[in-house]
Amino acid sequence: MEYIASHLKIQKQLIFSKDILVIQDIDGVCIPLVKDPMTRKLESKYIYAAKSLAEEFFVLTCGEHEGPRGVNRIIERSLRSSIEPKKKELYLRGLAACGVEYQENNGEISFEGVSEKELNFLSIVPSLIRPKFDLIVKSIFPDLNQEDINFHAAKSICQTRFSPTINFNSLFELGEKDFNKRKLVQISFEKMMDEIIYEAENEGLKNSFFLHISPNLGNENDREIIKLSSKSDIGSTDIQLLIKGAVKDSGVLFLLNKFIEIKTGKAPFGSNFNFRDAPKSLREKIDLCKKSIQIGDMPLIVGVGDTVTSKKNNGEKSYSRGGSDRSFLEFIQILGNEFGINNKIIFVDSSSGEVERPSTKKSDLMGISDVYDNLKFDLVFKDGPKEYISWFIELANKRSNFKKTS
Repeated sequence: MEYIASHLKIQKQLIFSKDILVIQDIDGVCIPLVKDPMTRKLESKYIYAAKSLAEEFFVLTCGEHEGPRGVNRIIERSLRSSIEPKKKELYLRGLAACGVEYQENNGEISFEGVSEKELNFLSIVPSLIRPKFDLIVKSIFPDLNQEDINFHAAKSICQTRFSPTINFNSLFELGEKDFNKRKLVQISFEKMMDEIIYEAENEGLKNSFFLHISPNLGNENDREIIKLSSKSDIGSTDIQLLIKGAVKDSGVLFLLNKFIEIKTGKAPFGSNFNFRDAPKSLREKIDLCKKSIQIGDMPLIVGVGDTVTSKKNNGEKSYSRGGSDRSFLEFIQILGNEFGINNKIIFVDSSSGEVERPSTKKSDLMGISDVYDNLKFDLVFKDGPKEYISWFIELANKRSNFKKTS
């Protein structure tokens, strides 16, 4: 009963707040995690609910809006139309590719801050990966024939415009329960992606790209730490080549700038602000907000994610913490504290999908958070995307009605 009561209490608070801004991840939150991204599904009622929140809702994802694997294709399949989403402005407004690709509800895309030379290199990355993929897979799985290698390559190499990705889920199935094979896959492909960055540097793109590993164990020496597979945890499942500066906490700045511009007519960080204009450290981002945003213009921000990690270091009292959603959720939490606003942090348990994740049902927050973690969740949806979607639809409908009558 306490679990249900807390969900309803926070929902009620959000319904009647003056200004709210929901910033939400997609995969694992409103779409169950699947091994093959081409099979992802999105409930049509959720799409209409997001639309009803208007400017108070943005997505923030490391996936992409456009392309064959983009979320826009999922929306079109869900609504059984490639025309209706654009006509009725039902595409999800917000940032993709971890902060590079911005989209309005009508499907209009912009990507300020990216050079033509960077785009050209990103376009050839899948072709650079392909021969390396064959060599790695043959060395780890020597009994695999070329036809099977081709099958796994098609699933594993994601030809996305701003974030070419190598996904391990298909190859993990070959290793079954052999976590040492899974570790070998992770280590081999991380090295391969490092080689891709080295090739970019040889093309004159020395400070253009970085590797985003999901899930990860945080940063060390400006590199994300891969979460190696173990008997109890599958670890990192994909590595993306991203444009430097494309991190989700910078995305929060961009979206906040958009929100306030829509509300007040003035963008606090400037109308052309993009991810490359964002300060690097969290402290500098907070200082920019305090310097540029009036308290009256700051909304109650709701951060929603599923990829947060915590791993106790062997023989130590310290923890390695990471996850692709951690940085933006921590930023939203600190921002609320600094502005005296009770921002809400929501965690959706994505372990019920096809991809292995630590489960709140089996071991509470083990592998996700810990007692010493600064990041605290106001709500945890233990039953995953299905439970969150139901709560979100109810929130959106009641919030929409409140705004119409207030």
